[in-house]
Amino acid sequence: MGDIEDGEALKVPAESTGHGDAIAVFHDNGAYYALDDTCSHGQASLSEGWIENGEVECPLHSARFCLKSGEPQCMPATVAARTHRVEVRDDAVWLHPGQGATA
Repeated sequence: MGDIEDGEALKVPAESTGHGDAIAVFHDNGAYYALDDTCSHGQASLSEGWIENGEVECPLHSARFCLKSGEPQCMPATVAARTHRVEVRDDAVWLHPGQGATA
């Protein structure tokens, strides 16, 4: 399902979503999540980070974020990454930019 392998991420450019930042769509343990792609701590792409156990680790300073809530899990990040709603429908992954993951 989808074009994102488990344990991988896809960066969707802001121009494609109409959102102010690119959005990283993650596939982790069979579930899909989406966060703003830019780390809240520094100018790094979360889609290039390491995905494991429901978290993504920023490739720049190793801050980790919860894929479900966007909440930082360790320093140096202290500000959550914005979440976006993702749904799987008809064997396709649908991204809803600007709608929080709990919407």
